[in-house]
Amino acid sequence: MKLGQGVEWGLHSCVNMSWTAPGEAVSSARLAEFYKLPAAYLNKQLQALVRAGILTSVSGPRGGFSLARRPDRISVLDVVLAIEGNDHAFRCEGIAKDAPGGSMDADYARTCLISQTMRHAEVTWRTELSRQSIAGIAQSIERRFPAARESTLLQLVGPRT
Repeated sequence: MKLGQGVEWGLHSCVNMSWTAPGEAVSSARLAEFYKLPAAYLNKQLQALVRAGILTSVSGPRGGFSLARRPDRISVLDVVLAIEGNDHAFRCEGIAKDAPGGSMDADYARTCLISQTMRHAEVTWRTELSRQSIAGIAQSIERRFPAARESTLLQLVGPRT
């Protein structure tokens, strides 16, 4: 399975926003500059997160994006699905129906052992991603890199008052 760049960008952006004060917005331009990303494409990913209820968008001179929910209430899976969509990774086309002994009436998506194996793997993957929160990632980063939070905030929102 291959996820698009937007997932990485969205996850990093959400972690960064988890460190801001409540109500404080981060502009997409500053995030794009911080990570050296194309601003228009990053903004597209952030808008997908707004549509999913993960971020809020604030207009005006101090506008930008902020988390719409507490970071412990945003899972990695939430971000993945907001950006990539909710389609299944594996699509059983039921090719076994055309094989010798196949049946046109069978629901191979449900009965095929290959389909079942792939669906089980996807459920396991989604379950694991749903257990990981933005808050948990942010806390792990802070433990491993104690200066990350403050240096990131300094770049993204300026000096703290």
